[in-house]
Amino acid sequence: MMDRPDQIERDGTIAVLEIDTGSRDTWSTDRLDALLRDIETVAADDGIAGVVLVVGGDDGSPDRDRAAHQMPVGPSCMGRVIAAIEMAGKPFVAAVQGVALDDWYELALGCDARVATPGARVGLTQCARGVVPGAGGTQRLPRLVGRAEAIRLIAGATEVTAEKALGLGLGLVDAVAAQDLQRAAILMARDMAGTKRRLIDRPVPDDVDVDAAAESASRKARPHVLAAIHHIREAGTITARDGLDAERATAERMHETPEATALRHIFLAEREAARGMPGREAAPVPVDLFGVIGSGTMGAGIATAILQAGKPVVLMDANADALAKGVARIEDAIDGAVARGRLSRPDGEAAKGRLTTGTELSALARCDLVIEAVFEDQRVKEELFGKLGVVLGADAIVATNTSYLDIDRMAAKVPRPEHVIGLHFFSPAHIMKLLEVVRGSASGDRAMATGLGVAGLLGKQPVEAANSFGFIGNRIYAAYRAACEFLLEDGALPHEVDRALEAFGFAMGPFAVADLSGLDIAWTMRRQRVADRDPQDRYVHIPDRLCEAGRFGRKTGAGYYRYDADGARHRDPEVEALIIAASAEKGIARHSLAALDIQRHALAAMVNEAACIVAEGVALRPSDIDVVMVNGYGFPRWTGGPVHWARQQAPEALAGDCARFAMDAGPGRQNGDLRLLGVGSGGTK
Repeated sequence: MMDRPDQIERDGTIAVLEIDTGSRDTWSTDRLDALLRDIETVAADDGIAGVVLVVGGDDGSPDRDRAAHQMPVGPSCMGRVIAAIEMAGKPFVAAVQGVALDDWYELALGCDARVATPGARVGLTQCARGVVPGAGGTQRLPRLVGRAEAIRLIAGATEVTAEKALGLGLGLVDAVAAQDLQRAAILMARDMAGTKRRLIDRPVPDDVDVDAAAESASRKARPHVLAAIHHIREAGTITARDGLDAERATAERMHETPEATALRHIFLAEREAARGMPGREAAPVPVDLFGVIGSGTMGAGIATAILQAGKPVVLMDANADALAKGVARIEDAIDGAVARGRLSRPDGEAAKGRLTTGTELSALARCDLVIEAVFEDQRVKEELFGKLGVVLGADAIVATNTSYLDIDRMAAKVPRPEHVIGLHFFSPAHIMKLLEVVRGSASGDRAMATGLGVAGLLGKQPVEAANSFGFIGNRIYAAYRAACEFLLEDGALPHEVDRALEAFGFAMGPFAVADLSGLDIAWTMRRQRVADRDPQDRYVHIPDRLCEAGRFGRKTGAGYYRYDADGARHRDPEVEALIIAASAEKGIARHSLAALDIQRHALAAMVNEAACIVAEGVALRPSDIDVVMVNGYGFPRWTGGPVHWARQQAPEALAGDCARFAMDAGPGRQNGDLRLLGVGSGGTK
């Protein structure tokens, strides 16, 4: 046993088998074979009455993430290991530590019982990466929790903490060890000596809501999710062996599909983005009290997110009436979370109780982190920062929720600019997952570490960005929107562009999104930047003319589309006539555009801007761009994001598309170097 890191120890008649969790190749074929031999050894030893198998444990390294989610699926797969556990004539207790997801948790389900450390996370999340469980998860979990609950857990790729798992009373874990995990597992194994509780032998419980759970999980589901639901529904209706074989065949078939590869890419990219800049070692500032300035939609949403995460908030607004409306927004949002089952009623009331308010900046004096969410105007924000420098404590971090504006100019107004960062939330802030953590030229490492830590506290997906107009997401989306506006002048109509991009996978096309967001918001920004625009750049006046006509989108009942009283969207002949007239005014001969042409024009604009952003250092790594666009802008997750998509295209053709966009846009638009994205060069992070 000394020739490999796995160790078998004895505690009387109980064997403890611990798998080395620091190895980068934990689930290599050799490692699985070694584990199988160890299991066979303890199973054959008559002096051993029970076995504790320590599973889980995540050191957080990218290499470990890659190993954990590229498990081999050949003859020496995890299924053989689990079968050996089930065939052993003695009980195995899984001692679950840290993170035990996917193959780790399938291994735990193969054991006779499970005991976990507090805070340990368990679940079968393979559907998040385009595959189905491959080592019996769709067959064993339904026997434990029923088919309906198994569908919700597996199709939803749900992680559950040990405490919640125990509270559900379904057997996801059988006990939570308050102190010594191995000692608790050993005692459980001793109590179980002479018994065997194979999950695979259990009948599947009858549950009446299987059809409803399947229907709910199937809506807009991708093929791998539908396959997982199919295997779960078959559990107990066919033999266990047939169910396991069918599941494994599906897992092997799906593991290297383009969709699975893309989903694996974005999963790993998210983990890497959350770490921020490599090599940063500064500890975050402890944040016990948050301040939020501005009680409008964004401010109230940010405050709600913090309150629901268990932290107190001081909400400040100089306008008492606006403040009262903000408090009402927060209470409504929390009540909504309770109604949807995301919060218990006591937790909802506790969240409301953590809110205090004030109409003077002095109310924020004790806050460790203050997030301003006032009107998006550079002058207004700079003036506010100048006042905050006098009010806040020496160690307080100040964050701006700006979407576009210059953070460095704000930081220059405070005595300690190294304490200033950007925290760009997305609306609605208490729901949307993405959080751009923006690094100004003076932002200190400790302030940035604090911003990344806050993202984790709030359950957000952070992506670090450098200070630049629009940061990562809005800058790329602006290029995408510009390309789509060019298409209007060239011959497409709004519904044709939207339909083509929705067919690609976007939940909504760009013009439907513009109507939903409000055309006046972008109009205001464009007017603020008139002086910065190169007069030789191609500028599409269509959205300005819609705004001049009072067509601001859904809120006015008219934008690119017309909306009826029920909110249903309809083509509008007036808009289409306006678009055709705009083309004629510029002397553009309109021509029809196929859906594929529309998609390539729009996506090339994104990819070109992504290359420029990487070249300028606005994004730390190309994969961060994928994380931003997938989590904040509706780019279809199963494509991996615009950079991953670009790497799957013919390099010469894509480079031509990008060059045409840059040339069409004018001298203010650079032609990006796609090699920086790994296009045509084997790929980079």
